[in-house]
Amino acid sequence: MQKSDDNIVEEIIRFLKTEEEVFGPFSVTPSENRSSEPDMEEPVAPSMDSEKISDTTKEKSPSTAEKLAACSTLDELKTLCLEADELHTDLEGTNLVFSVGNPEADLMLIGEAPGEQEDQLGEPFVGAAGQLLNKILAAIDFKREDVYIANILKHRPPGNRNPKPEEAVRSLPYLKKQIELINPKIILCLGKVSGQTMLNSDDTLGNMRGSFHSFGNRELYVTYHPAALLRNAQWKRPTWEDVQKVRNRYDELNGKP
Repeated sequence: MQKSDDNIVEEIIRFLKTEEEVFGPFSVTPSENRSSEPDMEEPVAPSMDSEKISDTTKEKSPSTAEKLAACSTLDELKTLCLEADELHTDLEGTNLVFSVGNPEADLMLIGEAPGEQEDQLGEPFVGAAGQLLNKILAAIDFKREDVYIANILKHRPPGNRNPKPEEAVRSLPYLKKQIELINPKIILCLGKVSGQTMLNSDDTLGNMRGSFHSFGNRELYVTYHPAALLRNAQWKRPTWEDVQKVRNRYDELNGKP
């Protein structure tokens, strides 16, 4: 049987009296007021590694295309080319060979790559091939300062070898920006490598020369490189025929100067 409530109370009282006799008087005090809610630790904001924070705030470096798009003058483009490691070949210590001539010319000549003398002077076509080019231009009533001259590569390759395909690919966006800023009516490519690179073709020089090609809103013609004429005199006559066509077309387009 269960004990009645009265009996339970009496037993509790007797127990307390016995405890008081043994341990002395005592009292029960209420505990300090506490929130009925369980203790909660103050939330701590998640921390981020300082390097990660700097990464998120760091601005993304502009791409080559964005840097080129920002160039509005040839001086700005030249400065960018001076800083562009990707324009270098595997020959160390070379100088930038940017261009020479009239920045407002309607005829732009594009060679393949600078040679030793071009590297030393920082100007394209200054050696024996350059002297022959001056004579070719004079034969069709152009002075060197009437036209604008550049190369596919802006740095000399070792041994004056032809540009490697990967070098041409890296250099081409800079050259195309140069063409955009000059805005010529006719481009004359000097040599097979120049013609193949500008036309994105693997065709022979014989097939590329003889007619004008479209290059955007410009016309492009391909002929022999002056250095090749120094080694093969039989190509001088077809080169003469080529530059006569270029001169005639230039006049038809009211080229200046």
